[in-house]
Amino acid sequence: MGKTNQSSVTEFVLLGLSGYPELEAIYFVLVLFMYLVILLGNGVIIIVSVCDSHLHTPMYFFLSNLSFLDICYTSSSIPLFLSSFLTTKKTISFSGCGVQMFLSFAMGATECVLLSMMAFDRYVAICNPLRYPIIMSKNSYVPMAAGSWIAGGVNSMLQTSLAMQLPFCGDNVINHFTCEILAVLKLACADISINVISMVVANMIFLVVPVLFIFISYVFILSTILRIPSSEGRRKAFSTCSAHLTVVIIFYGTILFMYAKPKAKDSSGADKVQVTDKIISLFYGVVTPMLNPLIYSLRNKDVKAAVKNILCQKCFSGGK
Repeated sequence: MGKTNQSSVTEFVLLGLSGYPELEAIYFVLVLFMYLVILLGNGVIIIVSVCDSHLHTPMYFFLSNLSFLDICYTSSSIPLFLSSFLTTKKTISFSGCGVQMFLSFAMGATECVLLSMMAFDRYVAICNPLRYPIIMSKNSYVPMAAGSWIAGGVNSMLQTSLAMQLPFCGDNVINHFTCEILAVLKLACADISINVISMVVANMIFLVVPVLFIFISYVFILSTILRIPSSEGRRKAFSTCSAHLTVVIIFYGTILFMYAKPKAKDSSGADKVQVTDKIISLFYGVVTPMLNPLIYSLRNKDVKAAVKNILCQKCFSGGK
């Protein structure tokens, strides 16, 4: 491809698993199934959180936000990802790439902050139960959730605008399933040091700080639980935060594995690493949002009861 300027780059080619056609059919079926589970599972969480008055609490308000976030995150990339298996033209427009990059970055940053807000909610519920209604009032948890969305959106707008203003004067093939920002930056033919610095700062704010906040919260939570005299009391207290802790471990564990593992030095090893990176990215982008509602619903009696109540109401109303 000849040298061109940024204005001539009207689309990007998403390489995906083009080099492994034998895997494409398998991944199409798997991803389609998981996407449907994501829409169904997270949709149910949102519906029951809104419709059942017993679930109008800070914890379920945050959970419904998390479910809506997972739907938005996957819907920004999975439909295009699935359609790429059905056509030989695996492209995305320049503006479409920017929109996809913005949404994925915004949802990821928002989830980091939102999970830390949920950890604070569990901290107050277990360590200060008598003051919980005062501290976690509607005037508190609604701004906390709104602040998470605003912070994620502002950060994503900054990172995306810096990336899309770069000149792309060479290869326009993105070696990824989606317009992942690191994959796009590799195609720029200009100095990306500002982008790197801004992303390092953003990672400190949206990854390191929330992780430390969650860790400190759970240190106090576990300390409080261990001081409960009865084993039954300890079990009930831990069950109130076990689902959130599981989601946090899966979410941050996948991110750390993606960016902390060593890179291969030889070309053959590097090719294998690239395929592994794509699969891990797929796990992070699809499997994690699919597991979230399953973890919360399977371990939560309130959610199960709310689903049964809504189904029973539908049955009775339908029978009249």
